[in-house]
Amino acid sequence: MITTASPCPCGLGNSYGDCCGRAHSGGTSAATAELLMRSRYSAFAVGDVDYLLRTWDPTTRPPSLDLDPAQRWTRLEVLGTTGGGVLHREGTVEFRAHYLDGGQRFDLHENSRFRRDNGLWVYLDAVT
Repeated sequence: MITTASPCPCGLGNSYGDCCGRAHSGGTSAATAELLMRSRYSAFAVGDVDYLLRTWDPTTRPPSLDLDPAQRWTRLEVLGTTGGGVLHREGTVEFRAHYLDGGQRFDLHENSRFRRDNGLWVYLDAVT
């Protein structure tokens, strides 16, 4: 179980309460596409469906989201970014997210697209 004092799942080295937990509670918003992607990964790790839906582009967001409680997200690797900075309107983040499911190790490799919606970064979709 992740508490505010636990290391943040996003991998930046801060406590969850001082890092992604602030974004999840609405206390701050991501300044870059990479920070949004990290906070979304952390939301998967802590099971925060509301945050995931809130930070999903309204044009691609599903009506609901069911997370698999058997999946345990264990590590995030950011492999690269394009755009997505504080002055950009769009960006991509390539990452590999590691997880356990049924005692077996898996990873999800994705290059995600992000854009600003009313000044806030949102997840758009995966680049295919």
